[in-house]
Amino acid sequence: MIEAAIQKIQDVGIIPVVRAAHVDEARRAVDAICAGGIPIVEITMTVPNAPAMIQQLVRELGDSVLTGAGTVTTPEQAQICMDAGAQFLVSPGLAAPVVEAATKRSILAMPGAFTPTEVMAAMAAGARVIKIFPCGSGGGAKHIKALRAPFPTTRFVPTGGVNLANAAEFIAAGAFALGVGADLVDLEALRKNEISKVVDMARSLVAAVAQARRAQS
Repeated sequence: MIEAAIQKIQDVGIIPVVRAAHVDEARRAVDAICAGGIPIVEITMTVPNAPAMIQQLVRELGDSVLTGAGTVTTPEQAQICMDAGAQFLVSPGLAAPVVEAATKRSILAMPGAFTPTEVMAAMAAGARVIKIFPCGSGGGAKHIKALRAPFPTTRFVPTGGVNLANAAEFIAAGAFALGVGADLVDLEALRKNEISKVVDMARSLVAAVAQARRAQS
């Protein structure tokens, strides 16, 4: 199950981070993201009733969409999310007990890190994929490139400040995939019922990642 999640994230190259004021708003975001060609969603625990929404998405979308839980900071939260059917967990920082709890159940846990010391601690905890956060305000693509020097085979997912304008730069720097939040999940557009803005952005990001990867090969 961990390998399957890693493979899907690698294939798609984008993890949309869904934060919303309520479940209905989050669901509109998910539908738009999927319509735009990204079959992965990360529902953060800051969304009210997030575990119930994860359960609903897994039940309705099944294996066609990889559904994960974000902003998971404790092993208790991890258990609740995994019980709801979350197929991967993402944390803003490193909580080794979360990684351990997920690994026991063969679920991918993606802890957050920023410095080389934190990356090493995440790897020691058993992390297979590491979120680099906050990336935009901490050096951007240059930071990913710098981390790749001592950790050339580590899978890094820069998150925070990642958008269409710099997506290719992050891929060129060696990012495994991109965590994209507000620049994709445009809540203002959703509230105005301008769903097409989110759909179009999803398509544009998919194309940008694919083109950047081709340029590397």
